[in-house]
Amino acid sequence: MITAFVLIKTNVDRIPEAAQEISEIEGISEVYSVTGEWDLIAVARVSQHEALADVIADKLSKVDGVQATTTHISFRAYSKHDLDAAFSLGFEH
Repeated sequence: MITAFVLIKTNVDRIPEAAQEISEIEGISEVYSVTGEWDLIAVARVSQHEALADVIADKLSKVDGVQATTTHISFRAYSKHDLDAAFSLGFEH
């Protein structure tokens, strides 16, 4: 599974509508409205690298109100769950 974080600038008056439309795109698992320089952050999860072009360039970037995007592809995920599992290897609970 390939995970990418897409930072999105939208027209201010289209943020909720753009977020809803983006969330309905196959391959987008979550969309967050955020503070700061960007208006939305979408999480794309696809099985193949080439599918990111379909999801982001061909669909997400064409949603009405989307002005700009930048995409960050993740290498590895870390979470408390992952760290707890790593440190408890070989120990019985």
